[in-house]
Amino acid sequence: MRCGFNTTVNSTPPSRLTINLDAIAANWRLLDARHPGQTAGVVKANAYGLGATYVAPKLFAAGCKHFFTAHLAEALTIRPLVGQAQVMVLHGVLPGEAEIFVQHDITPVLSSLPEVALWGAAAKRLGRRLPAFLQIDTGMSRLGLSFEEIERLFNNPDWLTGINIIYVMTHLMNAEIAEHPSNAAQYQRISQFQRQFQAQFPDMKLSLANSSGLFLAPQFASDLARPGAALYGINPTPGQANPLHPVVALHGKIIALRDIKPGTEVGYNGVWAAQRPSRIATVAVGYADGYFRSLTNRACGYFDGTPAPLVGRVSMDLTTFDVTEIANLNLGDSLELLGPHCTPDDLARAANTNGYEVLTALGARYERHYIGAVPAT
Repeated sequence: MRCGFNTTVNSTPPSRLTINLDAIAANWRLLDARHPGQTAGVVKANAYGLGATYVAPKLFAAGCKHFFTAHLAEALTIRPLVGQAQVMVLHGVLPGEAEIFVQHDITPVLSSLPEVALWGAAAKRLGRRLPAFLQIDTGMSRLGLSFEEIERLFNNPDWLTGINIIYVMTHLMNAEIAEHPSNAAQYQRISQFQRQFQAQFPDMKLSLANSSGLFLAPQFASDLARPGAALYGINPTPGQANPLHPVVALHGKIIALRDIKPGTEVGYNGVWAAQRPSRIATVAVGYADGYFRSLTNRACGYFDGTPAPLVGRVSMDLTTFDVTEIANLNLGDSLELLGPHCTPDDLARAANTNGYEVLTALGARYERHYIGAVPAT
């Protein structure tokens, strides 16, 4: 006779991340409505950590027909989910990748002369013109053809044989600071290059505005805007009210409650000690889940809108909160860590970072709940 245990486990992670896809679609529509040209959706970094395989089809269903990823692998993931939409790779084409781009109808953003050469050679091999974006460095010194490379390209127009430049683009350095002089300088530079290239590519268009760029003067929107963070509820107008809908909520489950005496230290290195009889809730979220260690003694959780200060160090899997002022709190209840009382921008300020990092750091251990998912076809 054999005796054993049933090892089948039906369990969910202790903490939940809720992602409102309807809000993402509404944010895209809001941004598109204020823009006279086309509005893309930037879904790089797994749609800023929120799930590109959910976000991309939702945006496509909302009317988005242009998508940007960082890497080719990301583009290949969303390509079958967005119908005939254009899919662009911001990091361009590398050796050995050109045929993959062509096979899957993916467009590279060319940012250097070697990439131009790779794409042109692929066009020659395949006997057809291949579309591309051409990125110009107008001040970021990160990606994009330098002024010297542009000059060489003007002097050797045959280097673009077989390539159809459908958009020229650049990336704004300081779009969130409306009065910054670099915005106007970058606009003037990219407009000049666009005019020069249009002699060879008369149908070429301009792609300029990122999320914050859509809130600058109307000319910054250009023919194709590329909002990313704003789609996911990050405020594109710092210092002003956020015009966008919130997208994420994070609730951390309480797995321990402890009453402590005055003077009792909490967490690693004793960086917080109780000044009064206190009740401490230990929550199953830590820096391994993207809840930053730098939040130590600087953030709050919320229960029914009542704040619970974070006390002690954030550790890998656990964070402790002072819930002394909260009545009727029980084991298994959850604290709001992101939501209406603490937005990603709020948490970013406490962590001395930005909302982009808050979203992209959200870990894989949460139970993820999607609102408004598009049914698979």
